[in-house]
Amino acid sequence: MMTAQEALLVAGMAAVTFLVRWPVLALVSRVSLPRPVLDGMKFIPPAVLTAIIVPAMLMPAGSLEVSITNAYLVAGVASGVIAFRTRNLLLTIVLGMALFLLWRWFW
Repeated sequence: MMTAQEALLVAGMAAVTFLVRWPVLALVSRVSLPRPVLDGMKFIPPAVLTAIIVPAMLMPAGSLEVSITNAYLVAGVASGVIAFRTRNLLLTIVLGMALFLLWRWFW
């Protein structure tokens, strides 16, 4: 069960998130953005995903670990290759997870 303090904290975080994002969304819906800005916005999702995934792959225990025993790194690189070669999201996820679990089990 959530305490009143936790509920207030969640509500506060939701309010801050809304108040930071809403003005930008409201402005963009009324103004047409230049083509270079729209082209550049296509790179936001891969950049954010990379910023989340790379530290998790390179530092799974909190310190830099670039070795063959790092299952996160091995499975991440292999998943990147599989995704590049096949362009199949489901295959990439299944093979990447299978490799990750097998690598952790063997090492």
